[in-house]
Amino acid sequence: MASTEGLVPITRQFLASFYDKYPFAPLSGDVSRLSSEIRSLASDLLKDFPSSQGERLLVEEADRQPVHKIDENMWKNREHMEEILFLLDHSRWPSALRQPSTPEDSELATDFSNMRDKFHKTFKTLESFQVKNSERVFNTVMTYMPQDFRGTLIRQQRERSEKNKQAEVDDLVNSGGSIRDRYALLWKQQMDRRRQLAQLGSATGVYKTLVKYLVGVPQVLLDFIRTINDDDGPMEEQRQRYGPSLYSLTSLVLSIRLFVTLSWGRFEASKLNGHQVAILKQAVDVYTHEFERFINFISEVFANSPFFISAEVAGTLDARTNDEFKEIIVPAGKTHEVSLLVDSINSYIAWDFSLMQGKMNVDIGFSVEHVDPRGQKTLILPYRRYESDQGNFCTCIAGNYKLIWDNSYSAFFKKVIRYKVDCIPPVVEPVQSTNEVEG
Repeated sequence: MASTEGLVPITRQFLASFYDKYPFAPLSGDVSRLSSEIRSLASDLLKDFPSSQGERLLVEEADRQPVHKIDENMWKNREHMEEILFLLDHSRWPSALRQPSTPEDSELATDFSNMRDKFHKTFKTLESFQVKNSERVFNTVMTYMPQDFRGTLIRQQRERSEKNKQAEVDDLVNSGGSIRDRYALLWKQQMDRRRQLAQLGSATGVYKTLVKYLVGVPQVLLDFIRTINDDDGPMEEQRQRYGPSLYSLTSLVLSIRLFVTLSWGRFEASKLNGHQVAILKQAVDVYTHEFERFINFISEVFANSPFFISAEVAGTLDARTNDEFKEIIVPAGKTHEVSLLVDSINSYIAWDFSLMQGKMNVDIGFSVEHVDPRGQKTLILPYRRYESDQGNFCTCIAGNYKLIWDNSYSAFFKKVIRYKVDCIPPVVEPVQSTNEVEG
């Protein structure tokens, strides 16, 4: 275990002192005012025309308070914006706007085009923020992982997991899933990522097979990533500081979506009047401006937030100086072999070694081969001479693998090698029950 001397435990109180340096200027009073006005306009439309089942679900959602979670509200804003962009696509416009026959209709069509452009810009801002923030958190965690095959395996696990998640989304879209269905899946996947982060912190779940390889990771880091999203954990301070502004913006964009949805369904019978359009335009302007201001602000906070202290302080460079390494002497003219029995394909054979150098630099031959039950050998890594090496490969067949250090070419000099080798079983994500309760 790397020394944690000098590390500051990152707690909610620690973040509170940091967030004091980043006060968020209050939202414009127009946010709450326009939320109420747009909601009132939507209610007026419902008085004269009965709502469909889909509209009733949207009304019920608009009547509820947003959940008090920053991440979930980010995804909700993204979902509502995409639903609005879908409605404002030219092909979805009422026929009177697609082929305007009056100056009023032409002006209204221009207004809706401008609204769509503003939502598209804000949508892309949020999308970019989410991608960058996800990468930043993962990469920051990885700076604390020992810089050897363990970090590589965790990265490979994440890449496989993300590919599987994208394939799941693609399958849903190709089968005709709605935007609502897709975002329900995206949020479920986000919760899966949280679980995996917690699993990495406690070396359980998909990372259970790596538990013994996490030696050398500062415990303060593991504790933090395991508890970061707890109800009273570090993120709760962020929710209390910055959540209310985001929740207000969620309410506004949902009200805009509700009003546009109801307007489109009743456009032929009740065309929008000038007052309604003016309120809608103002609401879109205020929402997109204030939401982008919030995203730009929170991006700066996240970029500078001391979620993790520096890798230099954490001492990851010292993580390699633990008892995982073995030392052996390979006499002159001799070889040393290590055999690893692999039970499953897609396992990883990994090694890390270096020669203990004296007054003169020396090297040693190294190669890897597979030996089948009949004793037939297949060369996996060709012979080459090294002073040190670190590597891994994914096995395509089970069986016995030999790692060979060859000092047969030396007539006089013994070689002292410090090494570790491992066979890591394939990391398989568990199949999650469909009725599992989300955390």
